[in-house]
Amino acid sequence: MHRDSQRKVYELMAPKLYHTCKRYLKKEEEIEEAVADAFFTIFTKLDQLKETKAFEAWARRIAVNQCLMSLKKNVNFNIYIEDMSRAAEPSEVQSAGLEEEDLLKLLTYLPEGCRTVFNLFAIEGYSHKEIAAMLNISEGTSKSQLNVSRGKLKELVNNVYYLNENSHGKSR
Repeated sequence: MHRDSQRKVYELMAPKLYHTCKRYLKKEEEIEEAVADAFFTIFTKLDQLKETKAFEAWARRIAVNQCLMSLKKNVNFNIYIEDMSRAAEPSEVQSAGLEEEDLLKLLTYLPEGCRTVFNLFAIEGYSHKEIAAMLNISEGTSKSQLNVSRGKLKELVNNVYYLNENSHGKSR
């Protein structure tokens, strides 16, 4: 692949892959490293791509795998009852309406194991069997992590969004 072509692919895909990695990783350095590693893999294994129409999905899968490799070094996915690092403040979520960006912001408050399983299942579309294999956990643990993440997200949405909305005189 020529350098100009690589640059164009990078310019097109970097924001998308960055956004994907940001859903899994919290630290900016980790996100940037995962994106860089993903591009290295993309450019060195491009010959393995069988269907060019599937490039974006293939590249995103590579980015997700880079994030998972990073997380596996530091996260025990078998432990799912973790304290949330900090509570979300109502001012951090827009009260005009719960948008995708607001929900993604709330994901950052989930424990890493819960957030990872939620991302893989609800956003990436993997099955519990696939998630279990990817993270070296049981399917039951994957399901438990997902249930905990859904409960915590529901609690965050209710506490942050609806309390904030009601404090401004609006009703649901």
